[in-house]
Amino acid sequence: MKVPGLKLICLAFLFIHTRILVCYGAPDDAVDDYTDETPAKPPPPEMDNCNGVFLSYAFTSRTKALPLLKNVSAQPWTFNAMATVVNSGTEEVKGWKMYIGFQHKEILVSATNAVLVDGDVDFPAAVGNGTTLAGYPKADLKTSIDTAGDFNQIAVQVELKGSMFGLGEKATPMPKTISLRNDGWRCPTPTKYKTYMHACCKRDPKFKVNSNRKSKFAARQNGDLTFTYDVVKSYEGSYEAQVTMDNSSPIGRLDRWNLTWEWMRGEFIYSMKGAYTPRFDISDCVYGLAGRYLTGFDFTNVMNCEKKPTITDLPLTKANDTQIGKIPYCCKNASLLPPQMDPSRARAIFQLRVYKLPPDTPPTILYPPQRWNITGVINARYHCGPPIRVDPSEFPNPKGFDAKVYAIASWQVVCNMTRAEKRKTRCCVSFSAYYSDGAIPCSTCACGCDNIDTDKCNPDKPAMHLPPDALLLPSENRTAKTKAFAKLKKKGIPRKLPCPDNCGVSINWHINTDHKAGWSARMTLFNWQEAPFVDWFVAVEMKKAYPDYDNVFSFNGTKKLKGIKNTIFFQSLKDLNYLVEMKNGSKPSDPKVPGKQQSVISFIKKKTPNIKIRKGDGFPSKVYFNGEECALPRSFPSSGHRSPLSIASFILISITTTFLLITNRFI
Repeated sequence: MKVPGLKLICLAFLFIHTRILVCYGAPDDAVDDYTDETPAKPPPPEMDNCNGVFLSYAFTSRTKALPLLKNVSAQPWTFNAMATVVNSGTEEVKGWKMYIGFQHKEILVSATNAVLVDGDVDFPAAVGNGTTLAGYPKADLKTSIDTAGDFNQIAVQVELKGSMFGLGEKATPMPKTISLRNDGWRCPTPTKYKTYMHACCKRDPKFKVNSNRKSKFAARQNGDLTFTYDVVKSYEGSYEAQVTMDNSSPIGRLDRWNLTWEWMRGEFIYSMKGAYTPRFDISDCVYGLAGRYLTGFDFTNVMNCEKKPTITDLPLTKANDTQIGKIPYCCKNASLLPPQMDPSRARAIFQLRVYKLPPDTPPTILYPPQRWNITGVINARYHCGPPIRVDPSEFPNPKGFDAKVYAIASWQVVCNMTRAEKRKTRCCVSFSAYYSDGAIPCSTCACGCDNIDTDKCNPDKPAMHLPPDALLLPSENRTAKTKAFAKLKKKGIPRKLPCPDNCGVSINWHINTDHKAGWSARMTLFNWQEAPFVDWFVAVEMKKAYPDYDNVFSFNGTKKLKGIKNTIFFQSLKDLNYLVEMKNGSKPSDPKVPGKQQSVISFIKKKTPNIKIRKGDGFPSKVYFNGEECALPRSFPSSGHRSPLSIASFILISITTTFLLITNRFI
């Protein structure tokens, strides 16, 4: 399809025998195609006037794709575009990252010279809400001054191919915006034409740059979770690397973690110490490029040949195994705790032997894996950036000399916690109060409804208020009590009841007392899963009540969290660190009983004398369980008639049984 309006023209620039195409919009009468005979044109004047990083996006073409539909909004199109990043300033740009604000349900199929920053996303990738690209294999853009104007070193072009939906034939589907996502850079609103846009990004004057730092590599960054990929030995055709994982977030955590990355150049894992791949598979080597290039190589002892391997920690029993263990900070059952809980368990290390393929066999050619992603069970979600080359890591001399040993090459991957999408969290919170005889349960489908039959329940209906004792029952056993409570309160009962929350962990926050000098809450944890949680924690954000937190009686609690505002951190007492799993009832006909732990939390009113508990000031604004942000109810309990037996009383009775179950573990 011919794009109306502006056409794309690619001009050639000759700099020290090096040429690069810079694409920008041109009038309709411009030359369509570049050939060797095309006379050299000056660069676009906007780039001449840019003392910073010049970004551009040029839409080149789109074509209708099958199926051909009459519905314009559903019609798929294939499209081609070119994104360009040019360092036209005086400062080297390390690890460039460009954001493209796609907005037409685009699906990106391929991108040259770049990778998607989202570690868990691969091509084809849905990018309709925008996406960030990072340079690969060339991540850094040098200056024209340091390269004598060599555009191959100061610029990169990314050819984009994909699919999109909607828009008529005469429309030109451009992104909303483009920007540089590197720290310390500011980009203006791009100048837009019909098929082209550009922006000149400049250093943020408020961003503090370490002027005393003299290194050709990027400075190490802070993040909630960081990885360091150190190449410690390099041979012809292979190298040895060490991966260090550091948890820096006071509310971040991983249980049974699984780390994935993607080999981009045919590499494979020969062996590992301190970790392993759950899948031992050499088929990709035997039938792939490795088998073709490494003729006569014995793949029998190779650990994993997958392009995107999954890696996890060794169990504690392998910590002293001299063949696969015996690595500092390894072998903790894939558990990574916040540093304030246990600094020694906030780090994990493993080592691996990697084999490379031609033309990367020389010892000096080293590339780290890309697209890092890590997941846990009920834990924080992380978004990981691309590997950035940093100064070589230092290690103590293994022979005991007073000297330092340096890695051959080091890269850092920075990951930060992200908020779960709606209905994709894995824990939820219910609210109740002494002044209300009903509980506000977890929201409908708070943790998703993908695994249940929504023909039998309504996934869009708000959750119905519950009687106190219903909180102790699994969702499938609450129906009768929910209907009876609604009838008692003269509330309508829908033909299809709201679907349950489907969460593996729920937390009840109950306002216990409220008086002139202070007030108290009771927090109860419910484990609806068939596995226990060991060394659990809960972090509670209290926007209004935080300053007057006083004490917690059955947990450990602290307000001292580095970098986290208005948040109180609770964890189990020593020897009571198990939140036990859900168990069968006393009789076969009885409902299952969740694992539970509970404590009263006291607050004073010294700094918050005007706090309005019944208006919602006594309820948390955010709750995290083991790093996972839990879904909160949309409303607070209202004042009304109280039952003679309160919610807290019902839960307290059941806690006694759970306490006995916990203590039996240590008898």
